[in-house]
Amino acid sequence: MEQDNMSTTIDIARDFTRTPGGRYISDGPFSGELFRDRLLVPALRKARQNGQPVVVILDGTRGYLSSFLEEAFGGLVRECGFTRQELNRLLEVKAIDEFYAPYKLLAKRYISDARERAIAI
Repeated sequence: MEQDNMSTTIDIARDFTRTPGGRYISDGPFSGELFRDRLLVPALRKARQNGQPVVVILDGTRGYLSSFLEEAFGGLVRECGFTRQELNRLLEVKAIDEFYAPYKLLAKRYISDARERAIAI
């Protein structure tokens, strides 16, 4: 993970794995849940405090299962209490190589489709 004065960058292939796995930690190594909880959520919590966005680079892996992307990105809304509006402001998903462009679209769709958990008072 790289940090400068303007943003924090998470390059999945460099900072996590070149071979992303399934949805849950119980599905095996390098799951979407593990990526979200170990790298993405801590970076986004910092971004909440300092207002500097988090950039996630999808390039360089062998590809992504939809379950990985849904858990990592949709799970931010569903499981971690981030709102879609907040993520639009704090998170940028990048695909430099055209091969990864469909994965970028999926990640964004999973964020916008995720249902926010109702918090019981």
